[in-house]
Amino acid sequence: MKVDYIVVGIGLAGISFCEQLKKYNKTFVVFDNASQLSSIVAGGLYNPVVLKRFTSVWKSKEQLEIALPLYAHLEKELHVKLDYKIPVYRKFASLEEQNDWFMASDKPILSDYLSEKIIKNKNNAIEANFGFGEVLDTGRIDVKTMIEAYKADLSKKELLFEEAFNYNAVKLEGDVVQYQNITTTHIVFSEGYGIKQNPYFNHLPLVPAKGELLIIHAPDLKINYVLKAGVFLIPLGADLYIVGATYEWKDLSNVITQVAKETLLNKLEKLISCSFKVVNQVAGIRPTVKDRRPLVGQHQIHKNLFVLNGLGTRGVMIGPYVAKQLYNFIENNVALEPEIDINRFKLNAQSI
Repeated sequence: MKVDYIVVGIGLAGISFCEQLKKYNKTFVVFDNASQLSSIVAGGLYNPVVLKRFTSVWKSKEQLEIALPLYAHLEKELHVKLDYKIPVYRKFASLEEQNDWFMASDKPILSDYLSEKIIKNKNNAIEANFGFGEVLDTGRIDVKTMIEAYKADLSKKELLFEEAFNYNAVKLEGDVVQYQNITTTHIVFSEGYGIKQNPYFNHLPLVPAKGELLIIHAPDLKINYVLKAGVFLIPLGADLYIVGATYEWKDLSNVITQVAKETLLNKLEKLISCSFKVVNQVAGIRPTVKDRRPLVGQHQIHKNLFVLNGLGTRGVMIGPYVAKQLYNFIENNVALEPEIDINRFKLNAQSI
C-alpha cells in the first residue's frame, strides 16, 4: 500500500489534520489504539476568554474562524450533531470581580466576547448574590460523538488500523518511509500523552495532566447555560450535566479516583443547593505544555516525521488552527509560528 501520509492518533489533533488531508485530496491511513482518552473525556467547550483572569485566549479569534466551520462541515459529513451553541456564565464572587469584568470588557481584544450586562440570578438552586457575566460566541463540541463517528467513517473506508503503532517497524529510506507493508512520505504523530513512548519526539517537554469529570443527574437545576464558578457545570440535556474538571500531575493512569470525585463534589455542593445523583465519572490525561503552546513541527534529523500535539485544555479551539499550520508547513513550505514550532526546544542528544 502506498499513501501520502500515516497519521498516528485520532483525537482532536488527528481529526483536524486528517480533514486538511481530505481537503487537498491527499491519501492517508490512521493508526489508533484508543489508549489516550484526553479527547474522549474533554468537556468540549470553546470559550475565547480565560475566566480566571478575564483575559483573551491566545489567537482566539483566528482559532474560532477555522474551528467552527470545520465542525459544521463534520456535522454534515458524519450526519451527527456536534456543535451546541450555549452561553457561558461566570459567577461573580464580589463587587470587585464585577468591576474587573467591566474593565476587561472595555479592552478591544475582549469587547466582542464579554457582555457588559450583569445577569441577575433567578435560579433558587444556585447561590450567586452578585450575579453573572456572560461570555459571547461560546458553545460545546460533542467530542466523544465526533471521535466515534469519525473512526467509524474511517473504518468503513478501510483507512483505520485499530492497533498500537510500532515505532521499531519504521524504516527511513531517504525521502520514503516504509512501515510494515505501507510506503509513505510523511508520518504525523498526534498521539497525545502517548508521545512519551515515541522515541522520535519523547524529548519534547509535554507535561501530562490527568483530568476527571463527573456526569450528574439534577432534575431541579434547570440551567441552559454553562456555569463557571470554581468548577464548570455544562448542560448535556435530559437534566444531565458535566462537572469538571480536576488537575493531577502524579497519578497518570486513566483510572477514576475517589479523591477527584470528592474534590468535585465539594465544589459543586458550594455552588448548587438542589439534589443530584452522580451517574458517571471519567478520567483522561491531557497533553499540556509548560509554555501553554502546542507542539507542532518537523523532527530535526528525520525530515519525514512530524508532530501535532500539546493541545492542552482548549483542544477544540486550537486543534484545527495548528493542523492547518502544520499542513501548510509540510506541503507549501510556509513557516510555522515560532510560538508553536518545536524548534523552540532543543533535541535531546539521546533522541533518535
